[in-house]
Amino acid sequence: MAEYKGIKGFKVQTVSTDPAASIVATGTWASGGSLNTGRSRSGGNGTQTDALTTGGINPTTGYGAINEQYNGTSWTEVGDLNTARQSNKSQGTTTAALTSGGISSAPYTVTAVNESWNGSAWTEVGDLNTARGYAANASAGTSTAALYYAGQLPPATPGFSNTVEQWNGTSWTEVAEMNLARRNYAGAGTSTLAIAVAGNDLPGGVPAPFGQAAETWNGTSWTEISNVPVARNGNGAFGIQTSALSFGGYGPPTGLVATVDFWDGSSWTTVNSMGTARAYFSTGSGTSSSGLAAGGVTTVPTGTTEEWTIAPAPSFQKENLGQVFYNSTSNAFKVTKSNSGIPLGTWASGGNMNTGRDTGGTTNTSASSSNAGIFFGGSPFSALNESYNGTSWTELNDLNTARNATVGTGNETAGLSVGGDIAPGPSTGATETWNGTSWTAVNALNTAKNRGVAFGTQTASIYATGNDPVSKSTLTESWNGTSWSEIAEVNTARAQASPSGNSSTAGLIFAGEGAPGPTGATESWNGTSWTEVNDVNTARRAGTGFGSQTLALMVGGTPGPTGATEFWNGTSWTEVNDLGTARAGLGGFGTSNSGVAASGSGNTPATEEWNAPAPFASNVTLTAS
Repeated sequence: MAEYKGIKGFKVQTVSTDPAASIVATGTWASGGSLNTGRSRSGGNGTQTDALTTGGINPTTGYGAINEQYNGTSWTEVGDLNTARQSNKSQGTTTAALTSGGISSAPYTVTAVNESWNGSAWTEVGDLNTARGYAANASAGTSTAALYYAGQLPPATPGFSNTVEQWNGTSWTEVAEMNLARRNYAGAGTSTLAIAVAGNDLPGGVPAPFGQAAETWNGTSWTEISNVPVARNGNGAFGIQTSALSFGGYGPPTGLVATVDFWDGSSWTTVNSMGTARAYFSTGSGTSSSGLAAGGVTTVPTGTTEEWTIAPAPSFQKENLGQVFYNSTSNAFKVTKSNSGIPLGTWASGGNMNTGRDTGGTTNTSASSSNAGIFFGGSPFSALNESYNGTSWTELNDLNTARNATVGTGNETAGLSVGGDIAPGPSTGATETWNGTSWTAVNALNTAKNRGVAFGTQTASIYATGNDPVSKSTLTESWNGTSWSEIAEVNTARAQASPSGNSSTAGLIFAGEGAPGPTGATESWNGTSWTEVNDVNTARRAGTGFGSQTLALMVGGTPGPTGATEFWNGTSWTEVNDLGTARAGLGGFGTSNSGVAASGSGNTPATEEWNAPAPFASNVTLTAS
């Protein structure tokens, strides 16, 4: 009889904690000692077991000069600041620290005052060149080499700042500006390796209450990186440019969030949430493996302290699908098995399109990889055609008929463009085939329509719903490689729905603009008829979809626009990580594990890539029956 080791390649191991997908996924939050004075918007610095929280605001005590020191167990009041303030930014250790800027009085008086801590008292030293506030959660550096970046400017020169100043131990010098002006963001790192995450920002000069943009600093310049999955402001952070956490804050639609996202230098991953959802932490000290979050605001300012810790590297055990192990802490035998199939995926920036446009068509499958496809047509009445190779876009031969609100099927070497609007506005049933080099006009739809959905291949596809000359449509037409035939109707009339499926006999349509308003209705196609199944969680229109009939993604759309992403497991929809850039009218192609979302609202050229490695595992306790 074969032994378990012979079958799986490893023995049944005894471990003190369950295996995890990565070392950072082992991270957990534990309660620490509370601050003596609950407050928000304080400066913080130090480590998980040796930290300071300085200044801040409390409705009872007002703007604070209070300074407290943490020893890993409890907080003790030590020497106060000379200038009481909130939203000051701190860095350094408990024996050599710096706190800079902030708001010194109501309603909004910003200060440039800079104070140095020697372990027992604060001394005023060289001030900032530009007084600013609302940058409290942005520690970066030491008492002799620090960075102050972004924030809100004085009332006399209102607005958000992207100015960056560097401290050399004596004075501040302005260095390269950030790409995006912002306030109430999180920051971490050193004076030469820093990161800034989310906050209130100014995309296109318009204030955004909840931002997702992130940037890194290499000591010389700022580089935009992938957006953090959860839009928010008032979040905290610790770590450095290549390994950082962003946690908590205010975010839509529920307000306070406890979500934690990890940056590994190339992409974001959502990990274990905080115990208490809150914003404007009094301190965010430490590294991505060991940190501290204290104070902040829930419904009122709080003194709550939480400590973040990941498993020590030598004791880390990586998940192996099918592995049986004994957890000595919980006294249970467990097995790592496939879970419900919900992908723990993330979005990351891809190469920008050459010409951004919304309501264009895309292929739905890929001949070479799930991150290859074509995007054609789009607003305003475009014939442009671009191909994506997983890295960058290349302009190819145009459509014969310029149009927007078209849809497509097939892949980057054998595609189909169907329907849409042509200038000055009538709908068209025009159909064109793509052979990898050029487009050829073929037989048109029986009923001219725009904003429908399509799935299948170049020679066998389904086109359904859309706007016909009269109203929202229930019509379905089938393509056999030569001509279209009208077949069974959908149950819910709609336009601007989203599809998934790579076969004319197995597909899915979901969401869209119903009559009246957005709908979450989902219908499954078996080659003969449509069946209503479970709705998407967020009713919307003008999103995109890709995947199969049983494993699919619904991405973006409006009202919003939204970056909401939902995963279909063949039975129901589950919300997963959002797009970095919320948008509607976008195009998409790929699978539930690996795909692309491109262009959309405002004709943005932005491209994002979805990556959700399979299988998705969980550790389950073995029981006798």
